[in-house]
Amino acid sequence: MPKPYPREFRDDVVRVARNREDGVTLEQIAADFGVHPMTLTKWLRQADIDDGVKPGTTTSESAELREARRRIRLLEQENEVLRRAAAYLSQANLPKRLYPLVKELAAEGVAVAVTCRVLKLARQPYYRWLAAPITDSELTEAYRSNALFDAHRDDPEFGYRFLADEAAEAGESMTGRTAWRICSANRWWSVFGKPRRSKTTRPGPPVHDDLVNRNFTADRPNALWLSDISEHRTSEGKLYICAVKDVFSGRIVGYSIDSRMKSRLAVTALNNAVARRGEVAGCIVHTDRGSQFRSRRFVHALNRHDLVGSMGRVGAAGDNAAMESFFSLLQRNVLDRCSWNTREQLRIAIVTWIERTYHRRRRQTRLGRLTPVEFETIMTTAARQAA
Repeated sequence: MPKPYPREFRDDVVRVARNREDGVTLEQIAADFGVHPMTLTKWLRQADIDDGVKPGTTTSESAELREARRRIRLLEQENEVLRRAAAYLSQANLPKRLYPLVKELAAEGVAVAVTCRVLKLARQPYYRWLAAPITDSELTEAYRSNALFDAHRDDPEFGYRFLADEAAEAGESMTGRTAWRICSANRWWSVFGKPRRSKTTRPGPPVHDDLVNRNFTADRPNALWLSDISEHRTSEGKLYICAVKDVFSGRIVGYSIDSRMKSRLAVTALNNAVARRGEVAGCIVHTDRGSQFRSRRFVHALNRHDLVGSMGRVGAAGDNAAMESFFSLLQRNVLDRCSWNTREQLRIAIVTWIERTYHRRRRQTRLGRLTPVEFETIMTTAARQAA
């Protein structure tokens, strides 16, 4: 298709044709400018319409009409892309890959640039996918999946580790983690495996009433204690800490650290608190409804020391918020600072932070910018003098 003549060139030819001398024909002018006489006639007729001499559609109106038609066609294509994409993504049990949809729309006349713009996709990755729809990694994954499936079909009692060994014998070697990922995605479990159940059990009934009701205040030491358990990860495994906090000064009056979260952990922390504080009869010990605090051993420890038990509601962290705030400080100041290789390293760090930093260096606004040890010393001395 020949290229259109420039607008300025057309205007010049029309201008010359209109101002030609007598006896000069349009054919001669057309020959001089190298255009066809019929083309020159069309240019003259369009110039008369643009000047208002003859009725018809002007050049500017034709351009606006073409632009309007182009925009309508573009909007129709964008609407079709959105409609097809919504239908495609709503299909169940299908991988949500949009590149095949882009290819289908391109075959139907929708430009790739339009589809990618509407779906917010980059075009270069699409063209790379079009050149190689199946990547090497996907092909390797398919071969590994086939090998694992064959092994699982022959020996359904095998777990993923044995399936990986069988696949390696078939020529498809992979790590145990890769085998677990593929088996997990396809739900190829051993017939002897334990069924997976969701955690729907709820804590048992409380053994004590809530005597605190979120009022975390005390006018003297050993009037209200809070206790809770927190767990933390190391390279050797988890480490658990049960701490007992005196609400009067915010001091941690007892704690116990162990690698297992048994009732013994809570009982030891309580015994340590009683040993350090002396006379504590009548003190309220407020906890959550964890099994460690509902155990018979912990209840017997409370009765043995003449302590009064108290428990908050299930799933209400605010019922023990003052203790949760301490563990939050411990998390930010110690646990999140680095990765811990051994339980012994983490234990030393926790104990050092509690005894040196939290008790003797960290000043609290609630205590008048005093540390827990300073506050207890001042208030206890003033009480003795008043007595």
